[in-house]
Parts: sequence; structure tokens; C-alpha cells
Amino acid sequence: MISEPILLASALARFDSLWSPRIVTRVNDYDVRIAKVAGEHVWHAHDDTDEFFLVLEGELTVELRGTGYGDPGADAAGRTVVLPQGAVFTVPRGVEHRPSSAAGASILMFEPTGTLSVGDRHDPLPGHIDATVGHELG
Repeated sequence: MISEPILLASALARFDSLWSPRIVTRVNDYDVRIAKVAGEHVWHAHDDTDEFFLVLEGELTVELRGTGYGDPGADAAGRTVVLPQGAVFTVPRGVEHRPSSAAGASILMFEPTGTLSVGDRHDPLPGHIDATVGHELG
């Protein structure tokens, strides 16, 4: 099957739900997902995979807990990473993290197919968080 080009701006215009990723394409055994985000996600961790973020629009903040993310200068309290539009960041597997965006953002994630958006371990889920392995763009 030959795929067609996908304009990310057009794909983002097709849905309004926050924290509810859409699968725009697949690469081998990985999903390329886009999402609109605003406010806070939940603290969570992916035990067996890294999580890749690319900020398409706006600004994303990623809080990290603990020292497992390879920063020798960090303490157990963790650190906060601010990603402006166009920035990429990878959260290493097993690291607890909480993405957020005060003013809202659009992001792209690259994850193994079947990866749950709230990870393998997570805080209780509020109503605005969609626990999903990604929805088809449709």
C-alpha cells in the first residue's frame, strides 16, 4: 500500500479533544501520533519504551521525577524541561513524567504501536485524560 502525504495542520483541525492522541501514520512497529494538549496530564511512566515529543505549536512543559533520566546534576526531586515550538525531547523508559501546557499546544509523539497514553504506571485519571493506545485519525 502506498500512503499519501499528510498535512499535520489539516490533521490537527479534524479533532478538538485534548490529551487524546490520533495516529497519523505508522513506521514499522511505531505509531506517529498527534495530540492537542492544555492543562496537566498525569504523572506516569512507560516501563519498556522511551517517549518522544515534538512540539508543533505552542509550548510543552515536561516535569521529570527522580534521577533516572541521565542528568548527573539532578537530585531525587527531578527537573522540569520546557519545550518551545519546534523542540524535541525524549523521556527515557521508566522515568516518571508529567506533560503540561498552560496556554495549550499541539504535539507529535513517536511510540511503539499499542503504547498506552498513560503509561504502565500512573496517577488516578481525571476525566479530561483519555487512556488510549491512540485513535485512528478518521
